[in-house]
Formats: sequence, structure tokens, C-alpha cells
Amino acid sequence: MAAHISTLSLPRLLVAAKNASLHARWQAVAHSAVRYSTVPVPQEKTFDKILIANRGEIACRVMKTCRMMGIQTVAVHSDVDASAVHVKMADQAVCVGPAPTNQSYLNMDAIMEAVRSTGAQAVHPGYGFLSENKEFARRLVSAGVAFIGPDTHAIQAMGDKIESKLIAKAAQVNTIPGFDGVVETVEDAVRIALDIGYPVMIKASAGGGGKGMRIAWNEEETRDGFRFSTQEAASSFGDSRLLIEKFIDNPRHIEIQVLADKHGNALWLNERECSIQRRNQKVVEEAPSTFLDADTRRAMGEQAVQLAQAVQYSSAGTVEFLVDSHKNFYFLEMNTRLQVEHPITELITGLDLVQQMIRVAKGYPLLHKQEDIPINGWAIESRVYAEDPYKSFGLPSIGRLSQYQEPLNLSNVRVDSGISEGSDISIYYDPMISKLVTYGATRAEALSKMEDALDNYVIRGVTHNIPLLREIITHPRFISGDISTNFLPEVYPDGFNGHQLTAGGQRELLASAAALHVSAQLRAQTFLGTLRVSASSQERRRWDLCVELGGERHPVVVSRTGQTYTVEVGGESLVVSGEWDLASPLLPLKINNTPRMLQVLQVHVVSFMPEKVPEDTSSILRSPMPGSVVAVSVKPGDTVAEGQEICVIEAMKMQNSMTAAKTGKVKSVHCKAGETVGEGDLLVELE
Repeated sequence: MAAHISTLSLPRLLVAAKNASLHARWQAVAHSAVRYSTVPVPQEKTFDKILIANRGEIACRVMKTCRMMGIQTVAVHSDVDASAVHVKMADQAVCVGPAPTNQSYLNMDAIMEAVRSTGAQAVHPGYGFLSENKEFARRLVSAGVAFIGPDTHAIQAMGDKIESKLIAKAAQVNTIPGFDGVVETVEDAVRIALDIGYPVMIKASAGGGGKGMRIAWNEEETRDGFRFSTQEAASSFGDSRLLIEKFIDNPRHIEIQVLADKHGNALWLNERECSIQRRNQKVVEEAPSTFLDADTRRAMGEQAVQLAQAVQYSSAGTVEFLVDSHKNFYFLEMNTRLQVEHPITELITGLDLVQQMIRVAKGYPLLHKQEDIPINGWAIESRVYAEDPYKSFGLPSIGRLSQYQEPLNLSNVRVDSGISEGSDISIYYDPMISKLVTYGATRAEALSKMEDALDNYVIRGVTHNIPLLREIITHPRFISGDISTNFLPEVYPDGFNGHQLTAGGQRELLASAAALHVSAQLRAQTFLGTLRVSASSQERRRWDLCVELGGERHPVVVSRTGQTYTVEVGGESLVVSGEWDLASPLLPLKINNTPRMLQVLQVHVVSFMPEKVPEDTSSILRSPMPGSVVAVSVKPGDTVAEGQEICVIEAMKMQNSMTAAKTGKVKSVHCKAGETVGEGDLLVELE
């Protein structure tokens, strides 16, 4: 379910904490495991009803705080989201159109009508969709409705990357060298890139979230990058303008959370380390950063506040920087909205950022000074996606969640989600399942908790990226803090291929599988706790088995005493014990007294189907993901070269160029622009 945070003894906690200092409030909520403090101030009247112009986990997250503040909520939804968690969680819900985002969640007319018909006094836009749309904010204000975010001037100034860079320079904020203007044509792009010097970053002027961004190392990549960035920018933001700047090689991506009111007060709420990325989109974030010292942190924070004050910013916002190996930092962009990864800031400061945004929108001044803002402990966020991590570190996966269980049985774990068992993951929206957040007094403690949480997270029905997340947070380079935005391609140059078992890990897995098999057999022999076979027969205590793993067969010998199994495998003896609850998807075991968590997908499945013959992928092109066909560049009879683009598939607003695996002649084309394709669908055949 959504934005899960323990609320043990919360009313009593809030009464005791409402007049306390921020540090004391943080200590109070830390001991209660709430992990951030939503403390309504009785004398502060905010809003009676807020409409959340978003969906999924962020809509649920905002509703959580509204509920604790005594504010009624209105959900908007597309027709396919009619049964979504955020719709059920709200006090009212209004359908604003069919599934495509431009007809629903981006449909300003329909959302404005929902505001009018429900009597909402304010709108929280979440992130994405209309959250940084100045026209939407203007229309709300004109209608006498509060926009819970900055004013239109700040949205315009910071939403345009070209204008924001000029403002940043004027505000004495460090900026990346580049071309301070709009790149009009592909020839202009080539010329500007040569002037700046390769590598360069081509990116959408109105962009964000990694969309409309390409790195170019030569002229050919500049031409391709200009085309794809233009198309993605137009598709995602309705604005195809691009800029080009120097690409800082091997940087860290570190951002500063700012909070400002309408009275000229502004704070920086420390940093978030966001360097673990794929396709310029964040995967794992943490706060604070292992890399920054106090002086660099302060300098970045002060420059972030200077920029916010330069545009009279009022609300929560994020100033993003690239930081090189010498701790030189450069302004990247400012996001004029609540950031996806805001929970980790909430955990180390004790502030509820949604509550602060609501207060500021109503006109109240900030309650705290800069010296009040703490860094207490460590927080880590893993973005759990319905993606196949074995394809380019994550191509979208669609389907229905046939089984879903969040690891909320663990302490210091927060899960912000907007789905439940039975929810559908579709091609229309972002494939994020949840934000899994863990907290600890130290980084090591937070990482250990994250490892446990990932092991205890059950997701069935869609492919997900938990295997990749777990590999990242347990990798020696990540643990040591030796990271950059190039972490994934450097650690996995040939792509992610899953966890590589050690010899000891392989023996443990073989022993667990053998013990599980025997336990399942014994259960099958009983009926209502009674043996199906004659009571006079001798109970079996030894099994000679063969377990297949990775295409190889391994002989094992299993003996049993009560609920404990001794397994002889690979010349070693392993003792496996547990409760053996085979109805549960999670199976906690002890192997030689070391705790292990097993996720059981299937028990005792025997297949007699013939082995599938591998397909010749050099002569055919199949879609690696569900999506829509943007363009087809070939027709039957055309000769194509190896690596030549054949078609472009768009999924979740990201465009992917599909290329020929060999030189040859096109035999047939099975798709056309505008069509929807599924994962594995045949696109083009070569002779």
C-alpha cells in the first residue's frame, strides 16, 4: 500500500513534540520509528481540501501528510486507474480522461474542472506531469486556487535550462562551460560541439528526469543525439529546444534540497548523493554523501540558496550539481517541485517536506533557521521498478502483480508505493513500483537494513530490478563510496548478468533446494497432519538426490532430524533448519547457523516440455520491451549495414534505437509507426 510509515502512539507523540525544537522532534520521532515528523500546529489554518494532480506513489505520499494534518484530499485518475490505490485512499476522486497522459494527467482543462467541481482550495502537483508547468500554476492562481509549489516566475526561470544557467551565473553559482543559447539545427549542434570540445551533453532545455539527454563523443553521436533528444523533449515536455554543454567525465551527481517561504527566508536541507544512475535516471540515492566535507557541503548549500533567492523561490525545491573528483561543483539544473528522492532528506532532518510545502503555500513563514537543520543518521533509497535489469540495466516490464508483499515487518524501513497486489503495470506510465527507504544511525547500518529489506520484498507477476539493486548496495565499490555516474557501465561493462555465485554460495543454494524438496515431499505425504501411507511403514530419513543448477547436475545426500536437514554436497556438510512454511513466499532459514532468506517461486515442478531451440537473432529484430513504434527507417528490399537504425521504439517516454545485428537485405517489416508492440514481438526480418 502507500507511503507506509509506522504510526505507533502517534497522537501522543505529536502532542508532546509540537512545541519542541527540530532536533528534539527528530529524536522523538526516531524513537517511535516514524522517521519523519508531521506535526500539525493547531493555531495554523491551512486548507480544508487539497487536490493532488498526480497518480501512484507520490499521490499517496501527499495524501498521507494531508490526512495527518486533517485535510481532505481529492484524487484525479485516468479510466485505467479507476481502481488504483491513490483513488481508494482519497476522500473524493474524479476521472479526468482515458489512459494516455496527454488526455488525462496532462489534461489541464479536465483537472481544472475537477478542482472547480470538488471545491478544492489548493493543488499539490507531485512530480512529473504538470508539476513544473507554469501555465497550470497560472490558471490555478487565476481561479483563486493555491498552487502548492513556487510561483510562475520561478517555474519559468528554472524550468528553462538556458535561462536558469544565465540566472545561476548572475547569482555567482558555479556553472558548466557550454553554449548559452538554443541549438536550432543539427549543423549548429555539430559546430557548437566542436567549439566546446568533446565529450558534450545534449539535453532538453525544458527537460528533467533524464529524458531528452544524450552524451556525444563525436560528430556522428552528436547528430544522433540531436535527433533523439529533440524527439524525446517534444514528446515529454512539449518543447523541443536543446542546449549543449561540456560533459563532465566521471562526475558525481549531488543535489541540495532547499526550502523557502514567501517572506524571504530560505534554507538548505543538506545534500543527497544521486550518482547511481542508468540512462541519466537515478536508481539508488543516499543522504548524506560519503564524499562531501563540511566546507564543500556549506558552499554548495549557500550557492543553492543564492539561486533560490535570485528567483524569489518559495516552496521545496532541489538544486542539482555535478561534482568532480577534486570536489569542484557545477550547477546542473533546479527542479521546482518535490523530488522523487525527498524521503531520505526527511529521514535525516526529521522534516516532513510535504507539510512544509503546504504551510508555505498558505503563506506561513518557515519555522526553522539554518543552524537548526541536523544531519542525524543515514538514509538510503532504492527505486524499485517493473523493469528487466538484464536489458540495458532496466527496460520496462508490464503485467499484473499476482503477489505483492512489502518488507514492512522490518524496523527502520519505509516504503512509498501506489500499488497493491492485483495492480496492473501498464505501458502508459512510469514503471516505478515503489521507493524502498531504509534508515540507520550509520551508513553501514542503513545498508545492512536495505539488504534485508530487498531480500524480504516479494514481487510476482512482473520482472523487477531488485536483483540489480541488491548487487549495487553490496558491491565493494559502493560500500567504500567509490562511485560516480559511470558506476553501472564501469562495474558491469557487458551489462548486468545477475548475481555470480561463489563456491560457498552455490553449496548453500544446492543444500537449501534439496532440503526444500524433501520438506515438500514429506508434506505431500500427510493429510490434515496424518501420514497418507501406512503407519507401520518405516519413516524415511535419507534421500539421495540430484540438483540441477546453471545447467549442471550436482549429487547431494540429505538426512533429516525433526525440522533440521543435513546436506552433503561438494564434499562438505551443511546443516539447514527452519520452520518450512511452504505456503509463504518467504522462507527464513539458517544454514550452519547463519540466517538466510529464501524466496520460493515454485516447489516441485517437473517439466516434460522439449527444450526450446535458440533463435537466430542476427536475422531478426524483436522488440526488447513493450512500447510504441515511433519510426520505421527501412522497407522490404532495402540493404542495411550492421549497426544501422531500423526503427525506434518509445517506452515510458524514452526512445530506443533498434539497429541491425548484421549487414543484409530486409526480407519483411512487421511494424509501422504508431503501432503498439509487446516484448518479443517481431519487428523486422533480414534475408
